[in-house]
Amino acid sequence: MPVHRPGPVRPRRRTLTGLLLAALALVLALTVPASAAPSPAPDTPARGLAYMGMGVLAHDGSGGSPVTRAAATEGVDVSGYQGSVAWATLWSSGVRWAYTKASEGTYYTNPSFAQQYDAAYDVGMIRGAYHFATPDTATGAAQADYFVAHGGGWSRDGRTLPGVLDIEWNPYGAACYGKTQSAMVSWIGAFLDRYRARTGRDAVIYTATSWWTRCTGDHSGFAATHPLWIARYASTPGTLPAGWSFQTMWQYTSSGPTVGDHDRFNGALDRVVALAYG
Repeated sequence: MPVHRPGPVRPRRRTLTGLLLAALALVLALTVPASAAPSPAPDTPARGLAYMGMGVLAHDGSGGSPVTRAAATEGVDVSGYQGSVAWATLWSSGVRWAYTKASEGTYYTNPSFAQQYDAAYDVGMIRGAYHFATPDTATGAAQADYFVAHGGGWSRDGRTLPGVLDIEWNPYGAACYGKTQSAMVSWIGAFLDRYRARTGRDAVIYTATSWWTRCTGDHSGFAATHPLWIARYASTPGTLPAGWSFQTMWQYTSSGPTVGDHDRFNGALDRVVALAYG
């Protein structure tokens, strides 16, 4: 007589357990307040949108109006986000020199560079170009080459200032671009050496003392040959990075008239001209 074998048992308990867990998850999702959910990471700008002094307020704050000095010459710095700049207005207000962002990394050039750079010259200003460094994307030498190829060159006409290496807080990620202090010093040195080889000039270094101390270990080895442009939004430039006894330029505000970023050259106009001539 054939033996009857029962069919497979359906996993009722597993099915019911799954349904109960799903229902519980739905209830929790509806009842847990939104504030208990993890906050999203702050937005970072798209590559190319960085500009001089972008992280100064966030890291160093601001405080006080700059002390008035007779032997100082007003300047400005601009980048692509400002588009067409009212240079005649700036000239009428006493601005006599300007720097324009030319490039960033090896992947971005300022679409407004020609208008900004040439128009500043046309109203009578002494002007120059700066490069926003991204040491995590390419070597210092490669970025110096890119800068020179896209507006960062120099000519001894008395109206063209030497190029600037803008090395500061990283708006795209880790403050020191993932580099050790010694590796950062080497990167900066490679950029400066290549820029001098390409142009015959020593580049200006733009930075904040707080960043320089943290990311280079307050390295003093560039001070003898490279002018310092310090960023500090306060009544004085404050403590300078090691090796420099004075700043050549000082970015003292990001909220000045017409363009926001305003700067002071540490000397009368003839000293600006002297830096241009080299």
